[in-house]
Amino acid sequence: MAEVVARQYRGGRGRIHPATKTFQALRVFVNDELGTLGRTLEACPDLLRSNGRLCVISYNSLEDRTVKTFLRRMQDAGEFRTLTKKPLTPSPLEVRDNPSSRSAKLRGGIKL
Repeated sequence: MAEVVARQYRGGRGRIHPATKTFQALRVFVNDELGTLGRTLEACPDLLRSNGRLCVISYNSLEDRTVKTFLRRMQDAGEFRTLTKKPLTPSPLEVRDNPSSRSAKLRGGIKL
């Protein structure tokens, strides 16, 4: 299947195999990863005490957008305060020592 996707890919050859995003999309869909993330985030306000911290590490833009939107909505509703304006990302040293961390983004909030 990876060969079929690679043959259809029209871009230049980069560091990431052309089929990577296709397989990622299939995995996210089959496992309902975004639905699970959304349901988990929605449960957090009821599970956290006042001043409880919610910290989420996302590894792709769809997850990060879901977390960012949730935290913004909770802040606008007066239920949370975000910990940082921008997500925390790994340092170049961390990425060198742990290449899989390169796409990680950490966002957090405090329940009010």
